[in-house]
Amino acid sequence: MSDPLVAASPDPVDPFPAEALPWYPSDMGNAARNLGTDDPTFYPTHDDMGESALQTLIIELFRPLLARFLASQGVRAFVGSDQFIYWVQYAPTVTVAPDLYVLPGVDPESAPKCWKVWETGIVPSFALEVMAEENQKDQEQAPRRYDELGVNELVVFDPHAAEFPDRIRFSVYRRNARGKLVQVEVTDADRIRSTVLGCFMRVVGTGAAQRLRVGLGPSGDELLPTEAELAERERMRAEQERLRANAAEAENARLRVELERLRRGGA
Repeated sequence: MSDPLVAASPDPVDPFPAEALPWYPSDMGNAARNLGTDDPTFYPTHDDMGESALQTLIIELFRPLLARFLASQGVRAFVGSDQFIYWVQYAPTVTVAPDLYVLPGVDPESAPKCWKVWETGIVPSFALEVMAEENQKDQEQAPRRYDELGVNELVVFDPHAAEFPDRIRFSVYRRNARGKLVQVEVTDADRIRSTVLGCFMRVVGTGAAQRLRVGLGPSGDELLPTEAELAERERMRAEQERLRANAAEAENARLRVELERLRRGGA
């Protein structure tokens, strides 16, 4: 595993001060607010912008792995993907739709069509953005949006970094002592450790076969198995047990024949 290319200082200069955020109305402030219960505002639950096949495959594998890992650690959380998250009431354009996000304390079996922060006061503790091949919007815009939302940790993963010399595989952002979301690590290594999730995010495969996996242990070398891998392990265990049982039965049959021969006088 290679070392990070850049590691920011523990309290780096805020790369996106509030005055540099023109994408939300300035009179709405920086906090999710509940301005009343009667809200006729239409909050979209989907859009027409599709994900690439690679982005979809990466999230489809990683999301259930992360949900199972958190459950194994006794963490109650909902792990979702691609739902709109709103944090300023009456402002449906102030939103993000993370490729993956974690809502702490929320029922893992929930099925929200979208998430309105002011209804619960809960914001995602973690968010993941997987970059598309054709642009770098997630790398350039995501930190500003997630800083405003209140996310504690953001990981931007670029599966196309090896194809472009000016792109980086992982960019990690966390809250600093002043409560601002700042970049703390950029690296082309095959893994990074999430302090919020308590595990490694590790890349396996190359090119279109790249996937994100949950890495365990002090260095992330052990991979949390997928459901398919667990099923295969169980199949192999059952097969080995069947072979052992067959061998034991064959040996018992041989012994019965030998005992019968001895009983008849060794003939």
